[in-house]
Amino acid sequence: MNRPDHDRNALIQRQPQAAAILTPRKEYPDIRGTVRFYSANDGTVVYAHVSGLPHSSDKCSQEFFGFHIHGGKSCTGNSDDPFSDAGKHFDKNNCPHPLHSGDLPPLLGNNGKAISVFLSNRFSVEDIIGKTIVIHSKPDDFTTQPGGNAGKKIACGVIRAVR
Repeated sequence: MNRPDHDRNALIQRQPQAAAILTPRKEYPDIRGTVRFYSANDGTVVYAHVSGLPHSSDKCSQEFFGFHIHGGKSCTGNSDDPFSDAGKHFDKNNCPHPLHSGDLPPLLGNNGKAISVFLSNRFSVEDIIGKTIVIHSKPDDFTTQPGGNAGKKIACGVIRAVR
């Protein structure tokens, strides 16, 4: 008999259908990470593993980061926003924030590291190939339009098919 927990563990042990390698903003050179995307029966499993996030020794400091799929196709930009070409939040269904297809749960930092695994039915792996994934400096407030007041983009990666 297959247990659901066993099926989930087997899922993230196999090769993902898509992945993004994160590139840090110049001011955050230590950020490294990969975000993997797996097709599942009920949607898409997202597995993010990130290190080098900003953190403080203050136990009461904020270590939540906005995390979104954006609709652009490049992690390039300009001097004001080095990832401006990442575009706005991906939104295949034309929904308001925080119901964009690309609105994801925030990353919870742990002394500069974060691991997040969740299931989403807002997009398929095929929908997001060629799009970008972005980590923001502040947590998404899930209210402010159009992007949740999540601060500047501190890391970005282009989502590519894995073969």
